Amino acid sequence: MSIHTDRVAKKVTLTTIRKMKGREPITMITAYDSLFAKLFNESVDMILVGDSLNMSFLGRDDTLSANMEQMIYHTKAVCNGADLPLIVLDMPFGSYINENEALKNATRAYRETNAQAVKIEGGKSRANIVKALTSNSIAVLGHIGLMPQFLRSDGGYKIRGKTQEDIDTLIEDAKALEEAGAFAIVVEGVKEEAGKAITEAVNIPTIGIGAGKYTDGQVLVWSDAFGFFEDFKPKFVKQYCNGAELIRNALSQYVDEVKNRKFPTKEFTY
Repeated sequence: MSIHTDRVAKKVTLTTIRKMKGREPITMITAYDSLFAKLFNESVDMILVGDSLNMSFLGRDDTLSANMEQMIYHTKAVCNGADLPLIVLDMPFGSYINENEALKNATRAYRETNAQAVKIEGGKSRANIVKALTSNSIAVLGHIGLMPQFLRSDGGYKIRGKTQEDIDTLIEDAKALEEAGAFAIVVEGVKEEAGKAITEAVNIPTIGIGAGKYTDGQVLVWSDAFGFFEDFKPKFVKQYCNGAELIRNALSQYVDEVKNRKFPTKEFTY
């Protein structure tokens, strides 16, 4: 019996995820509310309460405006809807500028939500922060490669791993995070050969997003994967349905029926 089949009846833990490396691909999706978390509950291994919520929910152009209040609020909602996947709170920009701030904010996240881990962007240069958290019993999901919180300092979204030198740098980042105690690493926006090399270089799972098929798992933003976010579509996103069009069609039918007094009928009347 596969790990995934067993998981449906059992809570996913950090141990579950670690054991999946090289055995079964890890499935991860974002969620920001109880409604969608409940829909995802019995299907995915992990849910990320991503700072991408400020693009999906607030309509901002990037993720940088998210704060701890928002992340805690939305993580509470997700935890109310899902009790099986491993839930990760995305630490927002500015919440881990040093070890003390990181520990204060991550401790708050643990106290106020049922998240089992937090996610931090950055490789070797942030390993000391990851170590500070893991040394205090806070599980950390690392994040290297293209990092949205570095958008302005990097001058935009730039694909990584185009040269062997950069692949070597990414591997150093991954190894530093592993040594610091991260239980897994998100690898975003890298060439496929880089994703493969990073995955082979560490003993903890890698979860790719735009990193090719050789990582230990995949993550997508739910509104991208299901066709609700229409401002742009990254190359790595596969849309599994056209959610926006489905809603528009259903809404159009509702409006038409109300305007023409076709709804409510006796079936929907007390």
